[in-house]
Amino acid sequence: MGAASGSFASAGPPMLAPIDSSEAFLLAYQDIRGRLFSAVELEIAWAASLWMAAYNAREMALCGGTPAGGDALRAQAAERLHRANA
Repeated sequence: MGAASGSFASAGPPMLAPIDSSEAFLLAYQDIRGRLFSAVELEIAWAASLWMAAYNAREMALCGGTPAGGDALRAQAAERLHRANA
């Protein structure tokens, strides 16, 4: 779920969704399932979104792909880590 919140917006090469979009994704998911995440579950979701973005950026760098994923990762990492309480 957390990984999906970071990558759901990709239509081509993996791209990290904007933080506001990830937040909306997480809120919608909780609303649809009828239960809010605990604080720990929410932290894990934010951490997972960052982990997936780092994995994808690494793969793109190794395969000569677009640097856009790495750029988005660098731009959003601090805020995603903050939301993950890491």
